[in-house]
Amino acid sequence: MSILSDIEIKRSVKENNMIKPFIQHQVKVRPKKDNHTEVEKIVSFGLSSGGYDVRLDNQFKIFTNVNNSLLDPLAMKNDYYVDHIGDTCIIPPNSYILGLTIEEFDIPRDVLVVAVGKSTYARLGLSVNVTPIEPGFKGKVVIEIANQTPIPAVVHANMGIAQFLFLQMSSECEVSYNDRNGKYQNQQCLQTAIV
Repeated sequence: MSILSDIEIKRSVKENNMIKPFIQHQVKVRPKKDNHTEVEKIVSFGLSSGGYDVRLDNQFKIFTNVNNSLLDPLAMKNDYYVDHIGDTCIIPPNSYILGLTIEEFDIPRDVLVVAVGKSTYARLGLSVNVTPIEPGFKGKVVIEIANQTPIPAVVHANMGIAQFLFLQMSSECEVSYNDRNGKYQNQQCLQTAIV
């Protein structure tokens, strides 16, 4: 198994439409909304030498313990979350949020994707988690972001949040995520856990 380089990622995007929208370079600054002659700092996104930095959409689900329920992966309820739409999202201390990628994926049958958090957020005490994205997955990806600090933290929509690494498998899989009708296939919205 090897990690796809920027050249191989571009090729797979061209041949398989693997990432859309696809930014062919690393974006580190952008024009300010109100003054196009100045630029603003951002958390980078787009193609890197050995992966792709995905962006957060502006839809979030903020975990809340208002109902003082027991967390059970076999009985997750939507009332564990407060919906939020905006350019930023504040993560309460020692809590987490769910976010959604702007990018949509169409993962080939011989590629597995793993994600790692960006150092900008890691150095703030934020942990980014994405479960492996299996061959044959199509859709947007839900990202979990945990604030491991005792103070609130903020994340920004339309900026980088995690780097996706594309692992080339030795052959195509026999049964893909699509073949077995994976429960998050063709995901377009911020979906909570489905059991």
